[in-house]
Amino acid sequence: MTFILPEAIERYCVAHSAPASALAAKLEAFTVQNCAASQMLTGAWEGALLGLLVQISGARRALEIGTFTGYSALAIAEGLSPGGTLISCEIDPKNAEIARGYLDRTPAGRKVTIRVGAALETLKSLEPPFDFVFIDADKENYLHYYEESLRLLRPGGLIVADNVLWSGRVLDPKEVTDRAIAAFNDKAAGDARVECVMLPIRDGVSLIRKR
Repeated sequence: MTFILPEAIERYCVAHSAPASALAAKLEAFTVQNCAASQMLTGAWEGALLGLLVQISGARRALEIGTFTGYSALAIAEGLSPGGTLISCEIDPKNAEIARGYLDRTPAGRKVTIRVGAALETLKSLEPPFDFVFIDADKENYLHYYEESLRLLRPGGLIVADNVLWSGRVLDPKEVTDRAIAAFNDKAAGDARVECVMLPIRDGVSLIRKR
């Protein structure tokens, strides 16, 4: 992943944002040291954004599409109001096991249920309403995840979509994943059902509010 902002600016933004919890820092270190795809890690800056958005929205029922090792699930869970719940979808049982191991170390982790399997199948089994959805999974299915998320989301609820700048390749999409992200961005920006704002945080984040 190539981030959009200069490295010095990224470091400055991280230093002037809410710090990660001690457990989140340990999970990040473990992921970087032990997971080949550690670039998929949400990280402290975006984690702080997720936690704050969850708090601001007052979300009680949240959904995550793509758990990886659980960093974003932890950030969302830490931001959820008392009694809040998070369903997190993960295709890889090994990733789910790592995430569960860390989530079980904190009371916030009790709010999280990890559903292992194809995310679209999990989404189709769920019933509305949800207050908050975080999409960070296989890019080819982003449009499908978006439609299912809108079905599940209450009016006024928020979708946060990650990797929407795709290392800048959305400007000249050539590969399948490039085109999938570009198509998703076009859909969200032009969809009368929502309001959308794109932010250049890490690899790009879109905030999408259901009208």
